[in-house]
Order: sequence, then C-alpha cells, then structure tokens
Amino acid sequence: MPLSSAKPVTFINTASRAASEPFYRDVLGLPFVADDGFAAVFDLPGAVLRITELQDYQPAPHPALGWMVDDIAATMQALIERGVTPTIYEGFGQDALGIWTAPDGIAKVAWFNDPDGNVLSLTQC
Repeated sequence: MPLSSAKPVTFINTASRAASEPFYRDVLGLPFVADDGFAAVFDLPGAVLRITELQDYQPAPHPALGWMVDDIAATMQALIERGVTPTIYEGFGQDALGIWTAPDGIAKVAWFNDPDGNVLSLTQC
C-alpha cells in the first residue's frame, strides 16, 4: 500500500504531558481525541498528533511542527492573547508579532515555543 493515501501521524515529545496537554488543547485549540496510555492524541486536519512524554527530554532548536494559515497576523494576535510569546530571532527583522517576511514579500513565518521549548511555526504564503 502506498503511503500517499495514508493519514499522517506526527509526534511531539515532552518532558511533562501535564503541561503540554492543556497548551495544545486550550491555547492552540487542537481537539483532544484520547489518552491511550502512551501519548495524548490530538486531531490535526488530515493528521494525528501524538504528544509523548520522555524522561529528561530536551527540545531541538529547529521547528518541530507548523501550520499553514490564511492570516498570520490575526492568528499570531490570537495566540498572543492566549499567552503565547513570539520568538524573535536577532537580525531577522520580524515585526512586533514576531512575523518575518521573505524578501519577495510573499511568504511570512512566525515562530513560538510550547511549554517544553519545542519550536512551532505559522506560515502564510
């Protein structure tokens, strides 16, 4: 069976599911599906997100998960109102919402962290 028709599953690791679950459910607004004893399972459009607790987990410095959005400014503003802090990278020239605009003026990206420091992103093209 080719994987091109299979539903994707993505993983976020955490040191504390007790901190991560409310963030992904209440702050990001992702629908909680189940706790299967191994992971907190969330529904993403067209995919499944599994948040798995790992002892001594340390996040990577690169984005772990991102979303394509229609209005990045409105989405970032809503996340900020829910307590999310945009990540500002020195020298990128991001605006007050943390949005970086590509030199062509079309693509826009913003970054923020989950409670573990996993880098999450929004993209508008």
